[in-house]
Amino acid sequence: MKTSHKPLVMMKACFLIMFLTVYHSGAVFSAPPGRIVSLAPSITEILYDLGLEDRIAAVTIYCDYPPRAKDKPKIGAFSNPSLEAIIAAAPDLVIMADEGNPMEIRSRLKKLGINTYVFRAKRLVDLPQGIRDLGVVLGIKDQAFKRAEKIERQIRKYERNMQKSPPPYFNKKAIFIIQPEPLVVAGPETVIDDAFKLLGLQNIASDAGSRYPKYSIEELIRRSPDIIFMGKGVMTNESSKSLLKRLGMLDAVRKGHIYYTSEALYRMAPTAIAGIDEIAGFLGGY
Repeated sequence: MKTSHKPLVMMKACFLIMFLTVYHSGAVFSAPPGRIVSLAPSITEILYDLGLEDRIAAVTIYCDYPPRAKDKPKIGAFSNPSLEAIIAAAPDLVIMADEGNPMEIRSRLKKLGINTYVFRAKRLVDLPQGIRDLGVVLGIKDQAFKRAEKIERQIRKYERNMQKSPPPYFNKKAIFIIQPEPLVVAGPETVIDDAFKLLGLQNIASDAGSRYPKYSIEELIRRSPDIIFMGKGVMTNESSKSLLKRLGMLDAVRKGHIYYTSEALYRMAPTAIAGIDEIAGFLGGY
């Protein structure tokens, strides 16, 4: 009687994939890392979302979500973390973002024998796989894969809805204002730009030369967005009122298509889905 070797072959293939993922991350463990230092707010949020709060040894000064993250020891800023503070946290693993964190800090950590891992998801569509890869490294494959699958289902829901029945606001021109003075907006290759595309909106700043370009009032008026989104916080003070007064001739302002949103779409993390839901909710009455 012939015995099938397919299950064994598949198991070996899966193990190889997992090994290569961990190997190429620069972090190889005999046991899951117990002390983790996060060098980015998005990474901190993902770690909490995966239930790893107790394994987080330190975070950046900008890691403020969930609110409990503010109580963790700090290692400095996102763009210039303190090497001394990282070493003092005695990490088994330091997790960095592909963009924003200085790569020289990784080289210095590796020379000191401190394991590092670079989280490489840059676009919303990459987030689920990024979480899967991270889950393998952290020894929580099952829960990471389940979380990633849920995010993929939520993304597909919007894709199906758009194909099935485009909403009234479909293809309308939109802008997301990050701050009023100087005027900074969300450009291409941002989570916000991805969210606009998923919802069928045209980001008027999608052709900018940077991810968060500075805009002039004149350019914003010339491009005449139908819908304006503003991030809460700095956008709810007097400077936002002054900005809207200067934009008073736009249809978006005259018709009241101005929406103040949370900061859920500012980070490549699971709460981005809540940010998309929030924007979709605002547009429901368009």
